[in-house]
Amino acid sequence: MLQQVSEVGIQRESANLYYSLARSPSEVAEAQRLRYKVFAEEMGARLNGHDRRDVDGFDAMCDHLLVRDLESGEVVGTYRILDPHMAAEAGGYYSAGEFDLTRLMHLAPAMVEVGRSCVHADYRNGATISLLWAGLAKYMMSRGYEHLIGCASISMADGGYNAAAVYSRLAQKYLAPNEYRVFPHTPLPLDALVSDIDPAVPPLLKGYMRLGAFICGEPAWDPDFNTADLLVMLPISRLSKRYADHFMK
Repeated sequence: MLQQVSEVGIQRESANLYYSLARSPSEVAEAQRLRYKVFAEEMGARLNGHDRRDVDGFDAMCDHLLVRDLESGEVVGTYRILDPHMAAEAGGYYSAGEFDLTRLMHLAPAMVEVGRSCVHADYRNGATISLLWAGLAKYMMSRGYEHLIGCASISMADGGYNAAAVYSRLAQKYLAPNEYRVFPHTPLPLDALVSDIDPAVPPLLKGYMRLGAFICGEPAWDPDFNTADLLVMLPISRLSKRYADHFMK
């Protein structure tokens, strides 16, 4: 069930899905087209890409994790990965555009940032997400990196009330220690969004919390994507043995 072709490799978890790192510009373009389909066409984000691709200056500095349908060959899931060396070349982490990361920078030599995560609408199931996380876990552990960070997005379609409620709910249990706190450059106005709604936590964010992740502070507003973003941090030491065994099998 396991075929090695690179450091991250190809690993099948079902009869028709596998993960690998992009190995050519054409494979990166496939990831960018999926991102455009999900972010622009489905979610209405304002993107700077062209040729129906979501493209920015970080793409050339990043590794791109792909999940493919074996039968069709289509890329159905992706993560963008920025390791510490590439972050230094890029002039910093992408999330520094949304947050003051000062309190995390002492971790930078062992800190990997992930972003632009998306899954094709027809493949939003446990198998696809599990393969993406398996690829990330193998990437981190095979290279000895210790900390994973990234922005987890919550839709602002309701004006931000659900995002504020999600933060309030998660902060009660999953807020990072003070030494790992970050501060949004454009904070969501939480005091103006107080409500008694039962928050709908996005499945990906819920999954991060199950893995052992923290949220590192209050959400930032991203006007281009019309989302509230939480900076999530997962120290690999907090990844439970159950999940580590599953993702590294």
